[in-house]
Order: sequence, then structure tokens, then C-alpha cells
Amino acid sequence: MKKIKLFCIPYAGGSATIYNKWKGHLSPSIELNAIELASRGSRMQEGLYQNISEAVEDIFKFISKDIHQTPYAIFGHSMGAMLSYKLVQRIRDAGYIEPVHIFLSGRGAPGIKRDDKKKYHLMNEEEFKEAIVKLGGTPPEFFEHPELMNLFLPLLKNDFKLSESDDVHADLKPFDQNLTVFLGKDEDLTPEQCDSWKKHTNKLCNIHYFNGGHFFLHDETKQITKIINNVLLDRVYE
Repeated sequence: MKKIKLFCIPYAGGSATIYNKWKGHLSPSIELNAIELASRGSRMQEGLYQNISEAVEDIFKFISKDIHQTPYAIFGHSMGAMLSYKLVQRIRDAGYIEPVHIFLSGRGAPGIKRDDKKKYHLMNEEEFKEAIVKLGGTPPEFFEHPELMNLFLPLLKNDFKLSESDDVHADLKPFDQNLTVFLGKDEDLTPEQCDSWKKHTNKLCNIHYFNGGHFFLHDETKQITKIINNVLLDRVYE
């Protein structure tokens, strides 16, 4: 049976385990490879990333040994979408074999300035906790456990710092892969941020909208993996 690898990068504060339930929905032809970022999960003892370039380089080193053997695709949600975007640029610049497809979820296209966009990492602790609860993805009762907060909040705030360091002046360098974009209907994104993903590929860009806000990822597992299966199985059997 032909195989294709799917490398999945988590959102801010997330670990590789957020993709565990995908295993029961992805085709047997698709090999799930969830990326564990530094300072969480099995890499809890490692230091925080200092900048986006360091994070991208870390992921690049992790996957570079595997991308020459089998066709592969990349998926990222929110911060993971930004890291995926920059990772593919890094792979291209290195002259390595590029992914057959790129999935970008829960994030608007880069290069669009928004003066009204919240800067979570600049908030004080109370504002930050309140904003995170409203965003979803973190149960309110989590903040009732000081020992968990002491571990998790510095990581989460650092991830938001990375996520909010997008360079709006970066040159547009479209990919030569088809893009599939997943977005929540209630996300804090402008139509321009959503539609501008089409500018980032020389090929096709399909945008799928789901009910819910930023963390639709958890509620729409079956539909998201169904789309991924359809897209990637077409590539496996070309």
C-alpha cells in the first residue's frame, strides 16, 4: 500500500496529543506525524523558543530526515499554520523535496496589517487569562490550579508572542502546491485575511468554513479529516 506522511503542527500552548483522535479517522494510507514543539509534552524540559526562526529551524531538523523517503503533506492550526507556512519556505530554500499539499487552519493569510488586532502577549496576567478563556480551548477551571498555571502560562504567553510576530512587510513568494484552508465562521478574521490565502499559491486554494470560532478544530474532526483523506488519497494514487 502506498503511503503519505502528514506532519501536524499544534496551536499556541498545544502539544502533539491534540491530534491523537485523528488516528481513528485518517485513511490507513496516511501516516500521522504530530510534531512535538519544545517546552511541552515529551519535550517539557526544553527551553522556550526565542523567536519564530528558532521554532521553524527546530521543526525543519525534526522532519528533514523523513521527507526524502515518502511523499508528505503539512498541516498546522493557528500558530501551527504560521509555522507551517514558514516551514515550507525553509524547505524550499534548502532545496529539499517539498510537500505535495499544504493545509492551513485557523489563521488569516500573512502580510495583512490590522491595527485593531489584539496583542495577547502584551496583556497583564489577569487580562491574558480572561482573553484566553473567551478565545476557547482552555477550560476556565484550569486557572484554579496554581501549579498548572505556573507551568502553562509562560509557555502560552511565549507562544502568543511568536504567533503575533508576523511580518506584514514580508515579500510574497507563492508556493507551487495546492493549499487547503480551514477557517471558523466566527473567527476574528476579516474577509481580506481569509481570501488572501489565494495569493500565496501559484495553483489552487480551497477554503472551507466551519461553524464555530477559533477552536472549531476540535468539533469538526470528522469533516476535517474527511477532506484531508480526499485530498491526499488523490495524490497517493496518482
